[in-house]
Amino acid sequence: MNENYRFPIESELKNQIPIRMPNIKIFSGSSHCDLAQKIANRLGINLGKVVSRKFSNQETCVEIGESVRGEDVYIVQSGCGSINDNLMEMLIMIHACKIASASRVTALIPLFPYARQDKKDKSRAPISAKLVANMLSIAGADHIITMDLHASQIQGFFDIPVDNLYAEPAVLKWIKENILEWKNSVIVSPDAGGAKRVTSIADRLNVEFALIHKERKKANEVDRMVLVGDVTDRVAILVDDMADTCGTICHAAEKLLLAGATKVYAILTHGIFSGPALSRINNAAFEAVVVTNTTPQDKHMQQAGRIKTIDISPILAEAIRRTHNGESVSYLFSNVPL
Repeated sequence: MNENYRFPIESELKNQIPIRMPNIKIFSGSSHCDLAQKIANRLGINLGKVVSRKFSNQETCVEIGESVRGEDVYIVQSGCGSINDNLMEMLIMIHACKIASASRVTALIPLFPYARQDKKDKSRAPISAKLVANMLSIAGADHIITMDLHASQIQGFFDIPVDNLYAEPAVLKWIKENILEWKNSVIVSPDAGGAKRVTSIADRLNVEFALIHKERKKANEVDRMVLVGDVTDRVAILVDDMADTCGTICHAAEKLLLAGATKVYAILTHGIFSGPALSRINNAAFEAVVVTNTTPQDKHMQQAGRIKTIDISPILAEAIRRTHNGESVSYLFSNVPL
């Protein structure tokens, strides 16, 4: 060997062989195309081409219409609408991208399906959220981004990274911009499970909080409610992670008004609004029922004029950008992107 020869240092090798950064590809499932389009617009890119259809025997078929080899792929699919069909479609899309040599596949799931079935609360009960976690991992997902999980321990069901984003910063912004009397308000949790969420919001607004203790006869049916806290001559702001049939928040609103609240708002991350929910909202004494657009709300807003929406696409788009660039997403836990 030539004695004047030296081995090149690492920085010189990097300069000689440029490392290609993968491009972002965003594909939308059929559950919430509008949200996926807003995310893509925010990032200044086009949605990837994908066609989803069903065979005559109702099997789902997905065709990815462009190359994903070596790309950083994000699949947007929310757990709403025909949940089982949408879940299967997402799994097939993840698998299709993975075996097409995508560099990384991230499932962006604003509303995590089966999140309420997170524990074995009676004999022979399934832990369906764990099953969904297993299915996503086996399909080939490398990373999960979701928002306001019904139970934070669901993150522990995965062996892959999970980013559980919070709607709280967007909620705080909405309260300050739309409720004039917010400084004379009380943040109320409609159940004991949401106490931590409510105290966090109350602390950041520097207002008091209250709690409603409820006893259920069975799922989706509340038997008795007890208010812990004082709401007399104050604006009551009910905060919860999701509303399905809306029996709980409508009973809670009635209880708050009887306890002396001047106005009642409800702010919810996930507005599912199934069954009699919309008629209950129309008959209740809410000033407004505010939900994020983790699920499509256009039809709900047409049927119930009190429903307002908070657009969380900037938060999800920023999470994608930060994940793609290897940056921390913890900034989004307490701030709303400009």
